[in-house]
Amino acid sequence: MAVGSMNVEEGTKAFPAKLTFQVFLCCVIAAVGGLMFGYDIGISGGVTSMDTFLLDFFPHVYEKKHRVHENNYCKFDDQLLQLFTSSLYLAGIFASFIASYVSRAFGRKPTIISASIFFFVGAILNLSAQNLGMLIGGRILLGFGIGFGNQTVPLFISEIAPARFRGGLNVMFQFLITIGILGASYVNYLTSTLKNGWRYSLGGAAVPALILLIGSFFIHETPASLIERGKDEKGKQVLRKIRGVEDIELEFNEIKYATEVSTKVKSPFKELFTNRENRPPLVCGTLLQFFQQFTGINVVMFYAPVLFQTMGSGNNASLISTVVTNGVNAIATIISLVMVDLAGRKCLLVEGAIQMTVTQMTIGGILLAHLKLVGPITGHAVPLIVLVLICIYVSGFAWSWGPLGWLVPSEIYPLEVRNAGYFCAVGMNMVCTFIIGQFFLSALCRFRSFLFFFFGVMNIIMGLFVVFYLPETKGVPVEEMAEKRWKTHSRWKKYFKD
Repeated sequence: MAVGSMNVEEGTKAFPAKLTFQVFLCCVIAAVGGLMFGYDIGISGGVTSMDTFLLDFFPHVYEKKHRVHENNYCKFDDQLLQLFTSSLYLAGIFASFIASYVSRAFGRKPTIISASIFFFVGAILNLSAQNLGMLIGGRILLGFGIGFGNQTVPLFISEIAPARFRGGLNVMFQFLITIGILGASYVNYLTSTLKNGWRYSLGGAAVPALILLIGSFFIHETPASLIERGKDEKGKQVLRKIRGVEDIELEFNEIKYATEVSTKVKSPFKELFTNRENRPPLVCGTLLQFFQQFTGINVVMFYAPVLFQTMGSGNNASLISTVVTNGVNAIATIISLVMVDLAGRKCLLVEGAIQMTVTQMTIGGILLAHLKLVGPITGHAVPLIVLVLICIYVSGFAWSWGPLGWLVPSEIYPLEVRNAGYFCAVGMNMVCTFIIGQFFLSALCRFRSFLFFFFGVMNIIMGLFVVFYLPETKGVPVEEMAEKRWKTHSRWKKYFKD
């Protein structure tokens, strides 16, 4: 069943292809890996603000939270509490590295199945946790699920999607991240008043894991992975099925040539770091993930309930504010689904950086003026104004750096170093997410509202980086990216031989 047809951008080889139902189904199922990731991002901040959770595992934080004269910026400053959130991402770094080898040796599909199993077991362990050790152990298993999923899913989608629709299909990964975050915030709101409600919240992570596990048996392996592992005929069969046309020789030959180059590379990581031609995508892919985390988004996603409570909102009010914020996040991501293959990557990234800069600076200024060290925020309308500004900020992230931080690194590496290069991007994501998760509450305690000015400056820097260093990748087949984009870019062409 074909739902659309295409020709790739002028100046590239015209691989005959249709947007088939098989491709759409494979991309949706694989993107459920984003649902797992999003659910965990959304659930952890709400759980750490629940009194029942704090009483069971962090009673000293509970006492500090309810002190009348406690510093507003320091109520949740506790390294073990932050380790609950950040331990997942520390495990994810190691898991992504393993997944880069598993994906190349055994294929994308088995790696995605492994991701769902790790995540499911971690969710069950968190659901039944009796002590902090079980809790952190469950988080580590969740981290392995996230590491395997984030390493593989965007690559899978980029390899299986036709070039013209690659952006929109890949953005589904980020869209389901936002749906996971929204669902998690709503679950937190429903369970916050229940005895041991935190168990239902954490155990709910088993649902997206189970969906991905079952769905994974219905997806195709990517032709590039099959051909890379010597299964040429199977690769041709899958290519005909997912493209909806018989004439697949041109694309098959392109992939075959790339795999012949790939198989000669025995050490992808050595090739990645020693071959000058790999430096442009390595720098851009890794820095995009670095910048994505230092937009300040995880401050909002992890700790939105904590942030609103810091401003004096009650527990229920803070959770409702979080649901509203995450709803905006999901809706705005739909704009990226539509626009990414029309407006292009660079346009959305620059606009998003400008929008996030203005809102971060404004939020920092409001908190500086109205939130004192002790006592509720001054001005009844201020929390509502901050909520509106956070929604504007989140929408800017949701249609730009959120989805494109995953999309662009997944489409810019040559096949021989694709897994290794994408690991560097995902590893950077996990390192930065760990740093934000582990140290944000401590940084909030020490730097207070000035932290938002820091993130505002970072958004300026990353916008300028995109303008001067990132080529437009819209509509270019992934196997032709070096020839059509890196070799013709004014700042990167010097890394390539004539």
